[in-house]
Amino acid sequence: MNDLIIEFDPLIEGVLIKRYKRFLADIQLDSGEIVTAHCANTGPMKGLLHHGSKVRLSFSSSPKRKLPYTWEQVRAIDKNNQEVWVGINTLFANKLIKNVIEKKLLREKIGDIEKIKSEVPYGKDKKSRIDFLLTPKSSNPDNRNIYVEVKNTTWIKDNVALFPDTETKRGQKHLVELKELIPESISVLIPCMTRKDADYFAPGDEADPLYGKLFRQSLSAGMIVIPCCFEFHLDHVSWNGIKSLKLD
Repeated sequence: MNDLIIEFDPLIEGVLIKRYKRFLADIQLDSGEIVTAHCANTGPMKGLLHHGSKVRLSFSSSPKRKLPYTWEQVRAIDKNNQEVWVGINTLFANKLIKNVIEKKLLREKIGDIEKIKSEVPYGKDKKSRIDFLLTPKSSNPDNRNIYVEVKNTTWIKDNVALFPDTETKRGQKHLVELKELIPESISVLIPCMTRKDADYFAPGDEADPLYGKLFRQSLSAGMIVIPCCFEFHLDHVSWNGIKSLKLD
């Protein structure tokens, strides 16, 4: 497995002091300097926010940036007491999934793809935007358009990755809209599991029971779920395969 998906400049390491106002985190770098980093994850990041946890940041020298540092990864300990790095930047999830599609790693699930469009308006009054609209190649047996919604998934219990980790009205709405696209189009939900210690995916019923209910309704209507798992490193992310859905 372990196909290389994305490479980047080595990240900067430090420890978490605190996360606050959802978008901000104070980090003490290994050099001793304390910096404020942008946190591109508005959720509670259940199970990951511990004072003193090791973290990794990216740095941008762009003069347009108010905060040059972005919080990218946090270290967690899995059920076997092993280190696992978790990707917490929700904006990064779409890049990962786009690369996976382009590398044809989802070919068995969605066939060959001719074109990928991002952030395409859809749904009621076109007020929502789908992460990806895929146009299949003409050689595909099924030529329907494929609508793909990506969910960055960091919460885990034992070896089961769960989404969401809090109530999400937006996520509920996405499930309803994905269901409404069927059967004229193919609806795909991709949990982007940004940690290597997940063997299964399940809806986070405990955090949002309604999401779980809508998830099952959309699944019964024909929505395809492809749980994609990744392994995060200091300077790259590798592919950890498609995992199984667990609904019991």
